[in-house]
Amino acid sequence: MVKLIKVLVLVSVAALLAACSTSIDTYKSAKPVLKLEEFFKGDLVAYGMVQDYSGEVIQRFTVEMTGTWDGNEGKLDEYFTYADGREQRRIWYITKTGENSYEGRADDVEGVAKGTTAGNVLNWEYQLEVQMDGEPLVLTLDDWLYLVDEDNMINRTNMYKWGIPVGEITLYIGKK
Repeated sequence: MVKLIKVLVLVSVAALLAACSTSIDTYKSAKPVLKLEEFFKGDLVAYGMVQDYSGEVIQRFTVEMTGTWDGNEGKLDEYFTYADGREQRRIWYITKTGENSYEGRADDVEGVAKGTTAGNVLNWEYQLEVQMDGEPLVLTLDDWLYLVDEDNMINRTNMYKWGIPVGEITLYIGKK
């Protein structure tokens, strides 16, 4: 019974935090205006870290990226190198579906990532499959990308399992 109460309290706190989150509309007048098809074009490099629920850094990594666009269709080829020597490749296929909306697909993304821009910000939400102790684990990602200037971006991502916060990703992305 005590365990059930603890779980219910955690779920309630997570729901409260989600309800208090910032709206994308907060950024609608922020400059420069983010257009994925402009920022994610050409060669980029990123540096990041993953923190667990307690804030402890559990992974550090770099990413070499190349973005190409043909009209409303984009491809972002990402090559990750982790501090422990592991390597990973992810290819995003991105479609601009409206003036301020995008969809993305990748092999380790379940379904479709849906994103909206406002001003200098993109907010993506999607389900990502990761490996945990050699087993697949699907996490919900709430991904916020903030364009600092024409060549630099900060990406903050909250990760959830069953609505409960389990970690964060912080990433700097810059044009080469």
